[in-house]
Amino acid sequence: MDSFKKFFVISMMTVIVLLSCVAGLVIWVDPFFYYHAPHEEFPYLVDNQLSQNPGMARHMQYDSVILGSSMTVNFNTHWFADLLGLDTIKLNYSGAYPKDQANIMEHIFASENDVEAVFLGIDVMTYTGGVDETKYPIPEYLYNDSHGNDVQYLLNKDVLLNYILRPIADPEKTDLATVYESWWTDEYYNKQWVMHNYEPPLPIEEETPSDAYLNSVEENLAVNIVPYIEDNPDTVFYIFFPPYSILYWNDVICENHLEATMAEYQDIAEKMLAHENVRLFFFPNEEWIVTDLDNYADYTHYHRDINYYMTQCFADGTCEVSSAEEMKQALLEMRLLIEKFDFEELFAGEY
Repeated sequence: MDSFKKFFVISMMTVIVLLSCVAGLVIWVDPFFYYHAPHEEFPYLVDNQLSQNPGMARHMQYDSVILGSSMTVNFNTHWFADLLGLDTIKLNYSGAYPKDQANIMEHIFASENDVEAVFLGIDVMTYTGGVDETKYPIPEYLYNDSHGNDVQYLLNKDVLLNYILRPIADPEKTDLATVYESWWTDEYYNKQWVMHNYEPPLPIEEETPSDAYLNSVEENLAVNIVPYIEDNPDTVFYIFFPPYSILYWNDVICENHLEATMAEYQDIAEKMLAHENVRLFFFPNEEWIVTDLDNYADYTHYHRDINYYMTQCFADGTCEVSSAEEMKQALLEMRLLIEKFDFEELFAGEY
C-alpha cells in the first residue's frame, strides 16, 4: 500500500508539473495573444480569425483597422500605409454578421490604441438577421476578461501542437500585412471558373416587399454598429459596400427581392451618413468591375487588384457618396446596369 501511495503521489506530481510546463509555455508564447503582444522572435502562425482576432485587437499596436467579411481579406495593409499613411491591422471574419463586428470593435476601442480610422465593409445580406447572430460560435474564454476559464486555452492540445510546436518545427512567420488572404491564386480569377461553379437559384414568383428587411437592418445598425460610431467621434469610419459580381444581382432578380435590396442599401446609407465621422463608399455600380467575371473567383469574391483600387478610392475620394440623394443616384446607376446587362448571352456560353 505504501508503494502504491508513493507511486500515485509521484504520478500526480509528474502530471501537475507537465501540465504546468504546458500552461507556462502557452502563456510565454501566447499564440492567440490573449495575455500579451507577440514576441518578435517567435514565428507565429495566424490563421484563426475567431481565436486570434480579439487578442490582436487588445495587444497589437495600430492606428486603423480593416473590418468585414471575406470581401475584405485581400486588402494588404502596406497599401494603407503608402496611400493613407496609416498603420493598419486586419481583423476580418469570413461571413461576418453585424454582431461579429460589434464583438471585435468592443476589443478595438478598449485597447490602448488611438484609432484614427475603421474601414468597415458592409454586406447587406448579413444585416437581415438577428442582432445577436454570429457566423460561428465564438470561443467565449478568449473574448472575456475573466481568467476563470483560461484552462481551455492553457491546456488546449490544438494550441500546443498547431500553434506552438508546429511553428517551431516549420518556422514561417505569418505576414500580418496579408493575413487571412483568400486561398485563390490568380488562375482562379476567370469567367470560365466562375460560371462553371455558379448555380443560379430557383426563381421565386412572389416579390419580397420593399420594406421587408428594414426593421432587421435598423435594429442591427442601432445595436451593433452605431454605438461605436457615436462613442468614438474622433475615429473616421470608412463604410463601404463591396462590388459583388453581376451574378449576385442575377440571384437577387431570380429570388425576387431587388426592390427590398435596393431599399436596404438606401436605408443603411442614410443611417450611416447621419454621422459626421462617417465616410461612405459605394462600389457595386462600378461597371468595369462587376460585369467582368475575370475579376472574380466566384459570384462575389473579387481579385486583390480590386481591393487595391478600393484603397485608392479611400485615399482620393473616388466612389464616395456624401448624401442620400447621391446614394439614390448610385442605386439608379446600379439598376440601369442590371437592366442593360445581357444575362441571356452570359448563360448561353459553354463553361
